[in-house]
This record gives sequence, structure tokens and C-alpha cells, in this order.
Amino acid sequence: MTDVLLPLAVVVPIVAATLPLALGLRYDRVGWPIAAVGTTAVAGIAAAIAAEVVANGPFDHALGGFLPPVGIELVADRLSVAVLLLVAAVSVATLAFARVAGPRGNPFYSAYLLLVGGLVGMTLTGDLFNLFVFLEITGLTTYALIASDRSGASAYASLKYLVVGTVGASLYLLGVGYVFLATGTLNMLDVQAQIVAQAGYGDPLVRASYAFIVTGLALKIAIFPVHSWQPDAYQRAPDSVTTIVAALVSTTSAYALIRVTYTVFTVDFLAANEGIATALLVVSTVSIVAGSALAAMQSNLKRMFAYSSVAQFGMIGAAVALANETALLGGIVHLIGHGIMKFGLFLGIGLLALGYGTRQMEGLASAARAAPYTSGGVAVLGLALVGIPPSIGFLGKWYIGVGAVDAGLAGGGAVGIAVAAAIFVSTLFTLSYVARLLERFYFAGAGLPGDHGEVPGTGDDGDGAGDAAATDGGRGDDHAATDGGRGDDHAATDGGEASPAKTADGLSAPVEGAPRSSLVPDRVPTAPLLALGLAVLATVALGFGGFALAEWFDPFLTEAFA
Repeated sequence: MTDVLLPLAVVVPIVAATLPLALGLRYDRVGWPIAAVGTTAVAGIAAAIAAEVVANGPFDHALGGFLPPVGIELVADRLSVAVLLLVAAVSVATLAFARVAGPRGNPFYSAYLLLVGGLVGMTLTGDLFNLFVFLEITGLTTYALIASDRSGASAYASLKYLVVGTVGASLYLLGVGYVFLATGTLNMLDVQAQIVAQAGYGDPLVRASYAFIVTGLALKIAIFPVHSWQPDAYQRAPDSVTTIVAALVSTTSAYALIRVTYTVFTVDFLAANEGIATALLVVSTVSIVAGSALAAMQSNLKRMFAYSSVAQFGMIGAAVALANETALLGGIVHLIGHGIMKFGLFLGIGLLALGYGTRQMEGLASAARAAPYTSGGVAVLGLALVGIPPSIGFLGKWYIGVGAVDAGLAGGGAVGIAVAAAIFVSTLFTLSYVARLLERFYFAGAGLPGDHGEVPGTGDDGDGAGDAAATDGGRGDDHAATDGGRGDDHAATDGGEASPAKTADGLSAPVEGAPRSSLVPDRVPTAPLLALGLAVLATVALGFGGFALAEWFDPFLTEAFA
């Protein structure tokens, strides 16, 4: 009966998504409790699925009793379980942040639960068309959530994502249609068998299907140059929405790329079609460098780490295209690590905005003195993103880099070495903007000239009334927080956010009504701060788990390269 856990994991959040709207006709604030119970149930089911996989190996469930390849199949193995646990943990933790930061309202929580259901479905499905269905559920709910604060800027970002995401989903569906014409089936394992039995790896339909599927997923993942939706979506969405979208939405699409490539088309397809593999490798390599370079140019923290994601997913794409066991292990580890790190980073940015009213790097001088725990969490996660050991960020990059060098020395030519070089260059760019952030947090104290803040009382009026509102290019402190610290100038272009006020000793002043924790001096709510701490611990702890992670994913890797 344990196979019933698989459909339950998908059905529970989707059914729960109907309840806030239905019960909301009578009760105004029923959404958050329902979402909390629903996501907690998903976390419990995910833990039970993981325990079953560890104890007895992979298992599946045929929906409606219709056996594959005719019926739709849900499958749990060590790869899908790792992503499932990530989805469950992040969805619960983000909900704790959304309760205090907003948006609020029953429709928001319905969309949130539907998003969780779509992500779980993408993770567990063993059917290519069913993957498209869950991809669309995820996409449609993400569009709605990005625009959920109803500002003009977020509506524009959502519309941009809608257009690009629709193109990506259409290309994916076109690829699925081609693979169905070539094989007559949609079940992933059956497609793998039928490509060999009926078509062959050189069949034009098979090649076209893979090209369309990968292009469609690349749009969803946001690999350069089809990344343009991501920075706007991450920056303009409400902070709690950015936290879950950045951690999970592109991550599950990247998981789908790994699953489709190695479970459906297999490593033999990449070996037989070197041109396709090389094209994916070149695009991914450019994405690694371009994403990091663009991130280094940003001053808005959400936009900075959005471009960072372009680079990180480029590394995962390169790991897929390199088609060797070490690189793929690195890609999978980096996939999980990136989800954890970006969850923590965007949560930390949201907490700082909630408590101190800014997401701009210039407005965070001496933030570590005002909010030492929140700033410390962001700092550690930033260093992990650079790849400083011991962290899972280092582990993923190391495996991908070693795999790239191995591929180059084994006959992959200059391309494999170019990937390793791109990772090194990307690391230098990442170090540059993370170091700049750390400098603002820890070394840009009050009383220093220029952008480092000014001593109170030195304004033109001589009494400090012009106060710290003038610390960022003279922009006024006119952004009294609304809905979780969001300034009313949030719809302005990048850099248009008002500068936060300063206290008498030059520290960032908390916004009016900012949450206060009894445990720490940070003006942030306790539960999300604990979630940030857990993300930091997971990032460091998994960095020590190189051999354990290799052993965990070994069954999938062995099957993929058998």
C-alpha cells in the first residue's frame, strides 16, 4: 500500500488548494491554516516516500489501475526523492515567511498550494505528457503569484514571464508530439525502449523531439540567452513569492531536463548526436559566464541573485551535456544545493526588507550591526554560492569541474576544458559581488565619507532632520513599509528604491511596525529567521557529505551510465 503515497503527495496540495476559495466565502482568514496543514502533510508524505525508497528501493504507482505504457505512472527513486524533499521543506518554510510578509488573502494561498502540487507532480511523474500538464500548472500559478501584490511592475514581470513561459511550454509539447510520432508511447521508460527498437538515435523525429524539449525547458530554467524573464520576475514579485520561485520553479525544470535526458533519451543518444550535445554545452558555458557577469553589475539584491541563477543553471546544463558520471553527479548535487542556497538568500533579503526597508546594496551599510543573525546567514550562503568549502556550493562546482576536465582529457577537446575555465571565471565574478555585499554588511560603517553613510546631524539643516534619508544619493526616505516592508516606490526601475533611515549611531533603522524577536536583536520575525538558520546549516552540513551524496545518487548514475 506504500505506492498510494505517490498519488497522495500530488493530490493533497491540489485538493487543499480548492479549500481557501470555497471556505473563503464564509471565513476571511482561513487560507493560511489550510496552506500550513496542506504543506505539512506534503512534507510528511515526502518523508514517508523517502523512507520507503531507502528501505526497499524505487517504487511506482499506476494511476487508476491502468498499467504503463497505457496508463500514467508515478515513480519515486533516489533522484526524484531528493527533489521532492527539497520541494516539501521549502514550501513549508516559505509559508512561515509569507504569513508575516504577505501577500495575504485566500486566493494567494490557493495559488500557493496549487504551485506546490504542480512541483510535486513534475518531480514524481513518469510520463512525458503528464510532465507537460504539471509544468503548465506550475507555470500558471507562478504567473499569478508574481503579480499577487497587484503593483504595475509585478504585473509587467508576470506578463513577460507568461509570454516566455507559454513559448517554452509550447516547444516542450511540440517535442513530446514528435517523440510520440517516433515511438507511439509517452511513458518515459517505454519511450527509452522504443527509441532503440523502432526509431534509432539518428532518427530525425527523435533528434527534433529532444531539441524542442530541451529548448522549451531551457526557457523555463532561464538559461542564457532565453533568461530575460527571470530578473524581472524575481525582483518585482513579492518577497515570499520570490523565495519559493527562486528555490523551486526553475529547479524542478532543471530536474526535468536531467530526467528527460538520462531516463528517456539516455547517454547513448548524446554520444550518437555530438552536435546536439555540443550545442547544449556551448549555450550552457555562455550562460555560466554571462549570468555571473550580469550579476556583478547589479545593486538590487534580488536582481543580482536572479542573474546568479542564470549562471548556476548554466553549470547544471553543462553537467547534463558533458555526459560523464562525475559531471552529472555534480549537476545533481548543485541542483539540490542551489535550491537550498537560493531559498536562504532570498529569504534573508526578504527579512532585511521587511525589517529595514531596503533591497538595495547601498542601503545596507553596517546591516550586520543592526541585524547580525540575518546578515550572517546571508553572508554564509553568499560564500557558499561562491564555492567556499565546506559547502554544498563548493561540492557541486567541484564535481562538475572535475567531470569537465575528465571529458576534455578523454577526447572531448577544448569544450570540456572551456567549461572548467568558465566555472573558474564565474567563481571570480561571484566572489566580486558577494565580497561587495560583505563589505557593505560588515565594513561600510557610519561616519565614513561618500556612500558609507554619514554622521547624523551633518545635513544642510544642521540638526539631523535631513538625516539619513540623504545617505543614498539624496533620495528621500519615503517608503513606509506596506505589506512586509515593500516600499511604495517598488514599482520604480531598478535602483529607484528609497534609502532607509538611520539611527543616531548610523545603523539601519527598522521600519515602523517591523516585527521584533525576543531572541535576537534583528528586527525580523522569529520563525523565518529559524528557517534561514536551517538553510545555512543544511548548506554547510551537505558540504561535508560528498561521499554520502555520491552513494545516495549512485543507483541513478549507475543506471544512467550502464
